[in-house]
Amino acid sequence: MLCIHNGIILNGVSEEGNGAVLIDGTTIVDVFSKERFEQKTFPHGVTFIDAGGNYIAPGFIDTHIHGFKGHGTDNYSVDGFLQMSDDLAHYGVTAFNATIYPASEEHMTGCCRAVAAAIGKETGARIMGIHLEGPFISPLKLGVQRPETVRLPDIALMERLWNAAAGHIVNMTVAPELKGMRELVLWCADKGIVLQAGHTNAEYHHMKEGIQAGILHATHLFNAMSQLHHRDPGAAGAVLIHPEMSCEIIADGIHVHPDLFKLLQRDKTTSHIVLITDALTPTEQRADTLFANGEEVVFKYGCFHRKTDDVIAGSALTMMLGIKNLTAFGFSLADAVSCATANPARIMKYTHKGIISHGYDSDLVVFDKEYSVRLAMVGGTVVKNTL
Repeated sequence: MLCIHNGIILNGVSEEGNGAVLIDGTTIVDVFSKERFEQKTFPHGVTFIDAGGNYIAPGFIDTHIHGFKGHGTDNYSVDGFLQMSDDLAHYGVTAFNATIYPASEEHMTGCCRAVAAAIGKETGARIMGIHLEGPFISPLKLGVQRPETVRLPDIALMERLWNAAAGHIVNMTVAPELKGMRELVLWCADKGIVLQAGHTNAEYHHMKEGIQAGILHATHLFNAMSQLHHRDPGAAGAVLIHPEMSCEIIADGIHVHPDLFKLLQRDKTTSHIVLITDALTPTEQRADTLFANGEEVVFKYGCFHRKTDDVIAGSALTMMLGIKNLTAFGFSLADAVSCATANPARIMKYTHKGIISHGYDSDLVVFDKEYSVRLAMVGGTVVKNTL
């Protein structure tokens, strides 16, 4: 057994003050206040780790990430995903959804097979499954996706992707306005796939139809979607208007203006907000030449830009930095941690993850007041410790 004590517990929902967490293998068995910890008589053989007054939180869950430190879904391999798992764990991420760009069917099925083959072999962050960011998205809201890779909903193609992934598709970004979308939504509902509105030019009535069908989450709110207009609230407006809708957000201060987080907090409950990185493969990579989704990118002004035309190509955010930024944008620290832990776990239907409580998985992170990860634990195994 292992006990992490003398830390301020952010349990994924609220701040509990100074206390301790007792772990038996892969499971949290008890959570103590400071007073109860000091009165507790522990059995022989318990290992104690002093958190040094730092914060103890659930491990971070990134449900939208393309790659990290040179490994990802654009240059996929089983070994690459396993290295990505190890690297992310050192940054406090204990679970993630490998996110696949729209691409040729050969590329997408090959990537699905590689992710499925890596699941269960990780020694770092757990690969929870696959996030398909397309290919059933709008050609009018591509971002930097390539137009030749997107298409109308195709159940036969979806079946082939599902089979290639061995059933490990967790969530999928779709454009609700596309012809044939309702049939796809129903198919995904049968498989338990969480559908997200994104890369969409939907009018408000399309979004309402999508919500009624079961598209209840949104991909990187405000980015690559129809915006709020006084005659048509669009996709962004629908997310803000409908309380049943939850949303991802990229909190790097570049993809979304910091002041918009004030609007988001006012119109959505914290439990419906999910922090993501949407990080590209070269995030935290040190190399002279960087590539993402087959194109050369350069890092400047806090994110990646496509070299050919200077268009923003994607994020270089980490989850820890995202939490720091959320607090700077007006979130309490407890709420910011919720957006990175309990909220994604609940929305993705990950049982026993995202909260520090009896019976939950022993995925934990300790970070200091400068937002540096000091300890990371995945399934009871300490993968980083600088305390």
